[in-house]
Amino acid sequence: MDDPRAGHRSAVRGAAGDTIELEITGMTCASCAARVEKRLNRLDGVEASVNFATEKAHVVAPRGYDPGALIAEVEKTGYGASVPRPVHEHHVEPELGSLRRRLIAAIVLAVPVILLAMIPALQFPGWQWVSLALATPVVTWGAWPFHQAAWVNLRHGAVTMDTLISVGVGAAYLWSLYALFFGGAGMIGMTHAFEWSISPSDAGGNLYLEVASGVTMFVLAGRYFEVRSKRQAGAALRALLELGAKDVAVLHDDLLTGTRTEVRIPVEQLRVGDEFVVRPGEKIATDGVVVSGTSAVDASTVTGESVPAEVAVGDGVIGATVNVGGRLVVRATRVGSDTQLAQMAKLVEQAQSGKAAAQRLADRISAVFVPIVIAIALVTLAVWLLLGFPPAAAFGAAVAVLIIACPCALGLATPIALLVGTGRGAQLGILIRGPEVLESTRAVDTVVLDKTGTVTTGRMSLADVAVAGGSDRADVLRLAGALEHASEHPVAQAIARAAAAETGPLPEPESFQNLPGLGVSGVIEGHAVVVGRTSVLDGWALRLEGALAEASARYEAEGKTTVVVAWDGQVRGVFAVADAVKPTSAEAIAQLRGLGLDPVLLTGDNDTVARRIAAEVGIERVISQVLPAEKVAVVTALQAEGKVVAMVGDGVNDAAALAQSDLGLAMGTGTDAAIQASDLTLVRGDLRSVGDAIRLSRATLGTIKVNLFWAFAYNVAAIPLAALGLLNPMIAGAAMAFSSAFVVGNSLRLRRFRSTADVAGSGAAGRPGHTQHDAEHLVKEER
Repeated sequence: MDDPRAGHRSAVRGAAGDTIELEITGMTCASCAARVEKRLNRLDGVEASVNFATEKAHVVAPRGYDPGALIAEVEKTGYGASVPRPVHEHHVEPELGSLRRRLIAAIVLAVPVILLAMIPALQFPGWQWVSLALATPVVTWGAWPFHQAAWVNLRHGAVTMDTLISVGVGAAYLWSLYALFFGGAGMIGMTHAFEWSISPSDAGGNLYLEVASGVTMFVLAGRYFEVRSKRQAGAALRALLELGAKDVAVLHDDLLTGTRTEVRIPVEQLRVGDEFVVRPGEKIATDGVVVSGTSAVDASTVTGESVPAEVAVGDGVIGATVNVGGRLVVRATRVGSDTQLAQMAKLVEQAQSGKAAAQRLADRISAVFVPIVIAIALVTLAVWLLLGFPPAAAFGAAVAVLIIACPCALGLATPIALLVGTGRGAQLGILIRGPEVLESTRAVDTVVLDKTGTVTTGRMSLADVAVAGGSDRADVLRLAGALEHASEHPVAQAIARAAAAETGPLPEPESFQNLPGLGVSGVIEGHAVVVGRTSVLDGWALRLEGALAEASARYEAEGKTTVVVAWDGQVRGVFAVADAVKPTSAEAIAQLRGLGLDPVLLTGDNDTVARRIAAEVGIERVISQVLPAEKVAVVTALQAEGKVVAMVGDGVNDAAALAQSDLGLAMGTGTDAAIQASDLTLVRGDLRSVGDAIRLSRATLGTIKVNLFWAFAYNVAAIPLAALGLLNPMIAGAAMAFSSAFVVGNSLRLRRFRSTADVAGSGAAGRPGHTQHDAEHLVKEER
């Protein structure tokens, strides 16, 4: 079966050539982005995608392509371009400051003009000239960004949103000048423009100063809140990029004294293999492995996991997480752009640069939107004049058409929602590949879950202990644990960890011997001890009998690994070792069912073990004893049944199945191969993240659809109303500003998305079952 997302994956995960990111300045609407994108795509071998919301161009060019050539091409279009700095810094702060000053001045000056025009009682002799004096700074200095952008675009033979605003405001102002100086409006009163009428009247008696200044004020307000909201929308990614430590205490060997000294260096100078010190309260400088010390690490800023995790020697740690316990010495394993934090940021940026099919349609419309609107405005003016209406009324209707049209909402509909949704996902440890992935989540009805490392911990642990009569449990654990501690086998390590946790420090074996395929033997505290499979007892002339034999049979029937321990000629105990189910897996399965999804457990283990795990977490359908190479066939078979399949896995042997599935979700605790083959990466090992990822994806997709509907519906309805003379130009300006504000504000609601863990943490403390109850309630709210 063909992979329906093959094209998407090839576009996102690699192409023949270099990928170049450019920051674009000077864009004010979707038409600007469309022009830059069209210009770049004219270059041989270049494929470019320009995102108005993120103000970036994602370019795939032939290998060795000079970014300077791309920058020059953008500048020829009338905009600025630069290669992004290492730290994600936006140019919006100066822009915000300028817009804020212009907006404040516009409000102070425009409000009196509007009041004088709307309230006859306020009109004193010569009030028209006062209005002119107040309105002139607004339509010149206040609206200067629009006039400047319109002129720059006009020089390059293009028209944009700024052209519509500049022409509309300029026309209203120039008409008012004509009316004041040549039409008699400077000598007589006027019927204020808010009392709209399409009946014939004296053109010289109509002023549009309140339209010119009011539209400028409303559009400035809309532009200011749009830029500020875009800044807020991208805050999650900027915070992610700025999480890392700035410097690090590296350990250097002093050859003269034979000691190790700490040298604090900038984190950029850290190299793979360097060992560095992390004190309580400090950020871990980069990804690494603990070589000394024990502590608890708070990874909430990177993975979204709210509970600090205990780490000890040999455990891996992630850069930018916080050491909240004891002193650690860490050996760097990945630095710079190879760290998990950098890879997360890269994935999020890739997702935010993508475009859904609906957005590409919106971009094509935006590219021709402004010329069409200008044409409609000219037709409106001509039709009104031909029908015999006075020039003032015809002019007002044409200006309203120019001002109310808004391609910005079309251009922002998808990218701003994607910006907020993916940013919120990154905060929760959910990395979404791009808009195409969102479409997949809507149709998914079946979730295939790999058992080991996904539903279970992937780490063997001691499940139960049966002790022979007359033997002490502590002695059984201590002697077996001490012997198993010397073995590297996962089952042996599970027993050793449990023994150390329950009895404290374990004694050192006086002798040790590995028995391949059977177990281990040795002398501990003067006792000749043997630990291993039940068959190891044959060599010691021992047999399992009575309660221990019953316990062993019960463990085996449950699919657990059975280990016996004996010393001094007597079997002392039986251990049951199993791959433990993650504490949150059962809750996660309930959440998936609440989303209308059918969970399927997929494993290479025997059917007994698989069904025990499935029963424990609430999964009904089990596919067991599947070889790694057969996992793809299982996914394909489910798709052949008409299922839309999501696959969740974490191992190398899951990569092919993840790629074959309709939606691949990789646990971030797994391998790089699985993560690269997936559509969604879950940084946490918590299975509840699967449901959270699907809910967030669906919520983001729903927001995009609402935005696009509003953007299309607004323009389809508003332009005809303006052409019919049913909208005052000043009201049209306010509506245009609101249109973009609605799209941005609707998208920002995604910042309030809560994960199941968030709900659990805010639930009533001590209330039994509150976690699952609140999670189910949250799922119902999302649906």
